[in-house]
Amino acid sequence: MQSISGIWKFSSLLIVALATMVAFSSPASAGIIVQGNGRADAETIRSYFTGTSPAEIDKGLEALRESGRFATVSASRKGGDIIIRVTEGNQINRVVIEGNSKVKTENLEPELRTKSRGAFNPQVAEADVARLSEIYRRAGRGAAKVSYRTVELPNGRIDVVFTVVEGDKTGVKEIKFVGNNVYSTRRLVGLMETTEMNFMSFFKTSDVYDPDRIAGDLELVRRFYLKNGYADFRVVSSDAQYDPSQQGYIITIVVEEGPQYHVSSVDVESHLPDIDGAALRDDLKLSPGDVYNGDAVEKTVESLTREVAKKGYAFTQARPRGERNPAAQTVAIRFVLDEGPRVYIERINIRGNTRTRDYVIRREFDIGEGDAYNRVLIDRAERRLNGLGYFKKVKITNEPGSAPDRVVLNVDVEDQPTGNFGVSGGYSTNQGFIAEVSVSESNFMGRGQAVRLSVSAGQISRGVTFSFTEPYFLDQRISAGFDVFARRQDAYNYSIYSSTSIGGTVRFGIPITDEMSLSPRYSIYQTTISIPNSTSKPYNDCTIPTAITPGFSPFFPAPDYPNLFYNCQSNGEASLAIKESQGTIVTSQIGYALNYSTIDNFRNPHNGWLVSLNQDAAGLGGYSRYLRTTGDVRYFHEIPYLDDVVGIARFQGGDLTTFGGYTPRIQDNFNLGPSLVRGFAPGGIGPRDSNIFTTYNSRYGNSLGGSNYIGGSLEVQFPLWGLPKDLGLRGALFADAGSLWNFQGRTNYANNLPTIPGVTCLAAYTPQAGFGQGTCVVPNSDAFRLRSSVGASVLWNSPMGPIRFDYAVVTSKANTDITQNFRFSGGTNF
Repeated sequence: MQSISGIWKFSSLLIVALATMVAFSSPASAGIIVQGNGRADAETIRSYFTGTSPAEIDKGLEALRESGRFATVSASRKGGDIIIRVTEGNQINRVVIEGNSKVKTENLEPELRTKSRGAFNPQVAEADVARLSEIYRRAGRGAAKVSYRTVELPNGRIDVVFTVVEGDKTGVKEIKFVGNNVYSTRRLVGLMETTEMNFMSFFKTSDVYDPDRIAGDLELVRRFYLKNGYADFRVVSSDAQYDPSQQGYIITIVVEEGPQYHVSSVDVESHLPDIDGAALRDDLKLSPGDVYNGDAVEKTVESLTREVAKKGYAFTQARPRGERNPAAQTVAIRFVLDEGPRVYIERINIRGNTRTRDYVIRREFDIGEGDAYNRVLIDRAERRLNGLGYFKKVKITNEPGSAPDRVVLNVDVEDQPTGNFGVSGGYSTNQGFIAEVSVSESNFMGRGQAVRLSVSAGQISRGVTFSFTEPYFLDQRISAGFDVFARRQDAYNYSIYSSTSIGGTVRFGIPITDEMSLSPRYSIYQTTISIPNSTSKPYNDCTIPTAITPGFSPFFPAPDYPNLFYNCQSNGEASLAIKESQGTIVTSQIGYALNYSTIDNFRNPHNGWLVSLNQDAAGLGGYSRYLRTTGDVRYFHEIPYLDDVVGIARFQGGDLTTFGGYTPRIQDNFNLGPSLVRGFAPGGIGPRDSNIFTTYNSRYGNSLGGSNYIGGSLEVQFPLWGLPKDLGLRGALFADAGSLWNFQGRTNYANNLPTIPGVTCLAAYTPQAGFGQGTCVVPNSDAFRLRSSVGASVLWNSPMGPIRFDYAVVTSKANTDITQNFRFSGGTNF
């Protein structure tokens, strides 16, 4: 009996225990009671809670608040149940934003959590007010006031109205640097994308305070110091304060520069079998004695990492190690090659690209899914993507994969507009007024292709050009494209003939190194030369008389005696060399450009080399037969101890060599002026036809051009002190020297005349020729003779485009050269 009683007690306890376990293991929703809901379904509210632990309850409450459907949300325990109490706000009929004009409604509405047909929540509305205020602050309207109100409607509904008082623009009034001794505040501010407010604020948005842009600017300043040897440089603090009295932000940046370091030694230390560090010294971008350069260190890391990867060490990364000697201000650099952890890329996720195709992003990576994870190559891909210009921002992060040796890369991008419709206009002393309308797209259909169509028209020239470029031809890092063009230039002061060109070019771009590229090309074009012979431009009336040609009109009768000043040349006449070029010829040529660049900034270079070599061989069909070679070398160097003063040295040269018995025509020659030596007119240097007595454009005869030229220039560019940096005004002093010589064209046009003993051709103003043009081309100033000039310039990087004013004084020239002291050029995009 006792045993039965014991068994019964044990069974009862077991049943209670099992019931308790079942109660605690039942679904979370079984212990959650919802109160206060009317329109919302209780089961929907329970779905926000995944359990009944305190952490799970807190998480569910937060999710309910984030949903914005309820005015208040709370939780409590009653016995074994969780009581969720909600208060439903008024149902929102519509959400209205009023008072905004500087920021469009369609840009504000997506940021609001208060939505139509939802429940009104005052906390959410207040958060929306803060969010709209932040948007305005980032748009340069820090003084904007945002508030909201509700408008009662029948049936418990309301309208929510957000009211914006935008106020005036509140940009950056001043940027201060503290602790900088080597470089002035002006120089450092010039490195930043953020600018200060001034009278040009109407045209720009770069003076808007943006914390993200400031952070990017500080990185630019840091890299600038590291590139110039200041390895200990750091930004101590950055503070932005809004000054109500100035209605703008005052930004104060405290820095520590430290000493400038030079490189005492550079070495490669390899811990890899079969890899000799000494054999990799050719990949080093620094040498002992150089000023320490952070960019060069970074490039060396990339170069060494790629090189050892080719040798089978895909997980190896080169890590720089620097041993500073503060007393000697030197640093010994070692690049250590260690085998990294064997981690593979499991997957690359591309996120945020609404327009750009995935493959356009993936092809910027030197590694892919399944390859070894290498941080150096990933950072390189991020820089490439940021440099494309397709995205507002690019960020690459990683997360653990499905196994310890797997990693997932997340590439977050934000597309930005890449199309451009431009209307440009300008004026130059050479070309007169000119206007251009262009449509371009640098990311055509999200494929990364560049397309451009432009139409130009001006006083003396007009044309149309269509260009297409595929940056990854055949899935290789090779660009390919073509240009199709049609251009016409009328005769004007410095050119006595008109020309029309129609043709096209197929081109490629092949990167050799980070600094060097090769660009092969093939061009075929048709050129038509014509000489005007009208009453306003009678440049061919020695051959075809007109009504105003002396001796062929009752208004211009022939004189009774020889008159050198009264004949068919006195109203202007083209050289026989130009007349020979009349008509249409086809030129078919193959060529290439070899470019090398180490400059630090293409828009405003301060240091580095820019070198180009171009060669074109005409003769693959067509009429012309020549090899044209040109070279241009420019060196930029910031002058020490002078703030933002840049010295520029330039050398250029060219040679035209014919073959196959071909005699060059006038359009084949180099015809130069201010592009070689400032202070001279277009075509104002070099051989001229002295057998032309007088013309409208020159009393010294038509320009013939030459087969060889050289030129050199020294220039110093400097800021115009006292003016705002971002005004874009700079000054320059320059000295130029150069020469154009060696006319190889035909000089004797007497082939069809009767032979005159001792006379190979007839010069003008002889008894045999009368007072006409004669049959000779007599190039004077054909020998090498140096021309030179000195002058000053004002350069303006205006909101309407770059403008340059040059004033040059010629210091040496030939008697027949044509000078032009003042030169102006400029343009605009709007």
